[in-house]
Amino acid sequence: MAASLFKWFTVAAISVFGTYWHPLYISVTEINHNPKDKILEISCKIFTNDLETVLEKMTKTRVDLSVPAEKAAADKEIEAYVEKHLLLKVDGKPVVLHFVGSEKENDGTWSYFQVNDVPAVKRIDAVDDLLYESFSQQMNILHVTVGGQRKSTRLDCPEGNASFQF
Repeated sequence: MAASLFKWFTVAAISVFGTYWHPLYISVTEINHNPKDKILEISCKIFTNDLETVLEKMTKTRVDLSVPAEKAAADKEIEAYVEKHLLLKVDGKPVVLHFVGSEKENDGTWSYFQVNDVPAVKRIDAVDDLLYESFSQQMNILHVTVGGQRKSTRLDCPEGNASFQF
C-alpha cells in the first residue's frame, strides 16, 4: 500500500507552472506489529533527492545514494538521521529502532528498521519530523497496523506528533 501511495504522490507531486517545477515534499512510514516474532517492522520511504539534501546538511559532505561503493557509509547516515527524527513509544515506553537496511527504488529510498521484544501493542505514539528542518512544506504520512487493524494519519510541518490506539 505504501508503495502504491508513494507512486501516486510521485505522479501528483510535480506540477508545471510555466517553466518551473514545484515538488511536493512527502515521506511515507509504515509500522506493522508482527505478533508471531514479537517485533515492530518499520519502513520509511523518502524522495531520494530530499534525503540526500538533509544528509548533506547533517554530514557537511556531498551524498549520492545511488553510488554502490558508498552504500555502507550512506546506510550509517540514513540510520542516524531516521533514528533522530522518528521516535516511537509503545504503550508509553520509548523503544529503540534497530536499522535493518535501505534500498533505492526509482526516485525514492526505503529504509527499514525493527523494534524487538514487542509481544503486544495497545498504543503507539510517534514523533515524526523527517525532513522538517529542510522543507517547510514537508508532509509525513504514517500507517500503523496492529492486530490486522490499520490506522493512518498525515502530519504537516511543523506538527510531528501522532498517537494510535488499538
